[in-house]
Amino acid sequence: MNNIIEKILDHRSIRSFEDKLLSGEQINTIVECAQVASTSSYIQAYSIIGVTDPEKKAKLAELAGPQSYVEKNGHLFVFCADLYRQDMVSEMENTDLSVSIESTEKFMVACIDAALAAQNAALAAESMDLGICYIGGIRNNLPEVSAILNIPYRVIPLFALAVGYPKNRSDKKPRLPLANIYHENGYKGDKQEFIGQLEEYNETISSYYEHRTKGKRKETWTGQMAGMLGKKSRLYMKDYVEKQGFNKH
Repeated sequence: MNNIIEKILDHRSIRSFEDKLLSGEQINTIVECAQVASTSSYIQAYSIIGVTDPEKKAKLAELAGPQSYVEKNGHLFVFCADLYRQDMVSEMENTDLSVSIESTEKFMVACIDAALAAQNAALAAESMDLGICYIGGIRNNLPEVSAILNIPYRVIPLFALAVGYPKNRSDKKPRLPLANIYHENGYKGDKQEFIGQLEEYNETISSYYEHRTKGKRKETWTGQMAGMLGKKSRLYMKDYVEKQGFNKH
């Protein structure tokens, strides 16, 4: 097993960071690593906003949860789906690209491009012995996040990535069984087999939480998912996405 694989397999989310900022060199390296991620048809349909202003970080932390580690970290990166520059392409090349730009396909391309870039950034940070935590909570109120970050038309903040020097390393959360994730030559959707795998996973997760909390928490994964998915959240998203010029057809 090589060092890269060891780093990948040792991943865990870090939510407590030392009071130490990343250097400019570290930030640039992380962004450069993000930029060499694969991108569909060379579109590069994403942008990254580094947030250093303490007031802005505090506002984002409040909107995201509140989540203190959004404010207190070594650096905060916000990854955005970005087709703003494609509007510039349309103007520079004197051709109407709006139908393509506003399609569901290009919306997916922008989201996928941003996610691929972010994972490259995360791996680069972890290779420097830094800790990372993805922050989906910024989507709780994207209109306000957009105002804070001066987001233009054709751009959507998707998630943030908090990076810093780990203060406390959390335990690794057990993932779903490989057989529940990986399928060969077609999707294996046998209901009873799936349920059996999930029941075994429930036992693993329940034991994990019980050990981690010294018996205060024993919930299962399916119970946790049912509780989370049972709550109606971020239902404004479709309107916001279309308002920003994405996913119209």
